[in-house]
Amino acid sequence: MTRAKPMLLTAALAALLAGGAIAAAASPADTIAARQANFKKMGGAMKALKEELGGGADKAKLAAAARTLAATAKLQGALFPAGTGPSSGVKTDALPAIWTQKSAFDAAAAKLVSEADKLAGIAGSGNTAAVLAQFKVVGGTCAACHKQFRAED
Repeated sequence: MTRAKPMLLTAALAALLAGGAIAAAASPADTIAARQANFKKMGGAMKALKEELGGGADKAKLAAAARTLAATAKLQGALFPAGTGPSSGVKTDALPAIWTQKSAFDAAAAKLVSEADKLAGIAGSGNTAAVLAQFKVVGGTCAACHKQFRAED
């Protein structure tokens, strides 16, 4: 799959989310592909943040990566509609607990959005220590959700 296809799927699903039509319009395979592409984009943003924090800490690059992370975090929770888990027949690392413990998953997704927003708010401040501290909080939030809701590779 080319890089463009997952990005287009993510963009299309984001547009559907805005209209509330996700479940009716996208197949499980498309939804899973979009959320996987979104996770990769989030991972890329985290990697960029880590690289900047380990080196020159360019404020513009930190801010851009943090904004990307915050924007993708906002989309991610809605990319888990019923029928897009392992029972769909499509390869996914999403555990059934996402749907059987929906309120806990939704709370974890909301926490990610909140912590990523905080990171985006301070990323361009020039206060590298504050950015690093919040980066660690976001990383811990990701890890906690993965531990409970994601199958090991």
